[in-house]
Amino acid sequence: MAQILAPSTQWQTRITKNSANARPIPAKMLGSLLFKQNTKGTARSTSNFRVFAMKSENSTINRMEDLLNLDVTPYTNKIIAEYIWIGGSGIDLRSKSRTISKPVEHPSELPKWNYDGSSTGQAPGEDSEVILYPQAIFKDPFRGGNNILVICDTYTPAGEPIPTNKRHRAAEIFSSKKVVDEVPWFGIEQEYTLLQTNVKWPLGWPVGGYPGPQGPYYCAAGADKSFGRDISDAHYKACLYAGINISGTNGEVMPGQWEYQVGPSVGIEAGDHVWCSRYILERITEQAGVVLSLDPKPIEGDWNGAGCHTNYSTKTMREDGGFEAIKKAILNLSLRHKDHISAYGEGNERRLTGKHETANINTFSWGVANRGCSVRVGRETEKQGKGYLEDRRPASNMDPYIVTSLLAETTILWEPTLEAEALAAQKLALKV
Repeated sequence: MAQILAPSTQWQTRITKNSANARPIPAKMLGSLLFKQNTKGTARSTSNFRVFAMKSENSTINRMEDLLNLDVTPYTNKIIAEYIWIGGSGIDLRSKSRTISKPVEHPSELPKWNYDGSSTGQAPGEDSEVILYPQAIFKDPFRGGNNILVICDTYTPAGEPIPTNKRHRAAEIFSSKKVVDEVPWFGIEQEYTLLQTNVKWPLGWPVGGYPGPQGPYYCAAGADKSFGRDISDAHYKACLYAGINISGTNGEVMPGQWEYQVGPSVGIEAGDHVWCSRYILERITEQAGVVLSLDPKPIEGDWNGAGCHTNYSTKTMREDGGFEAIKKAILNLSLRHKDHISAYGEGNERRLTGKHETANINTFSWGVANRGCSVRVGRETEKQGKGYLEDRRPASNMDPYIVTSLLAETTILWEPTLEAEALAAQKLALKV
């Protein structure tokens, strides 16, 4: 993971208006929005419309693209808000659009909305209404202008969070005074795999076959080693445009697999940013005609799986002497290993085998600079006596609201018995 030094100073709960930069389109240019003229073409006209015959290889004019890129800012104060929520599987993203009368700066300015929960596996047909509560807003890199993406969570009409709403519980944990005082930072490494649309086989792989063994693909360049760079780069820029705190990206060990990092983010912001980044990636792969997979082990055999390593620190860990707090956190994590594993992503047992830079799912372990452990501590952290830990157990399809809040709960709010702590310390060779 790229080194993360400090969290963004701009938390994504508000957005800056940019309508002042918009300029009206001159009248002479309006015609070109619907009809692309070509000096090499010949025109046939009637009293109602004009059609241009092109001499280029493209015999038709893509007027759809002109309309998609149309800037409406000079003509209306209205904006489009794309309401985004998590569906019934806990990993699928859904969204729909609505018109808002003017640009907004904060989620509280947006109205609640509803959707048919029976169509997303979140409500019965006889009582299907689920309510969307806007929670965070980002600039829309697809529509541009003042248009926005809106991360929402989901409630019953009576105001109760529905079972798949994991953000609500996370927000409660992150609003606890003890957690707030510790200012928890998260840096999340999201790995993903790109698949060919029709065959659902990794991008760049021969259909029904395999590329050469792993080794030359990690952070590589070249047409025979790097597959999907344009998607990764497009996603990187789109996230920066949106205001997501993306901190880097790289090609992964398995060909057709990539990673990007989000953070450092504080508290609930981490989950909001990761979910929005996933939505943007889904939209980009949709446009590219490529399938996005967050499966933790998309290809069986001697290939790396896909994880979502979560780097974590508290204020105490980052201060002088913080290594003692890190070791205490590791003790707590060892005692709740099963609780964390059960919440760290579906199918994770296929990935956490003790091979391919993973620890065995049934055994908690930790180490300095050891990527085969459940929790890794960096050499720099050991040297300076303060810093952060990396939880390497979460799968690529984990819910960031669950993982981040569980880390905070286990290491800040949860207190084991002295006897359990002593036994764990002895087992892990930790002196706390």
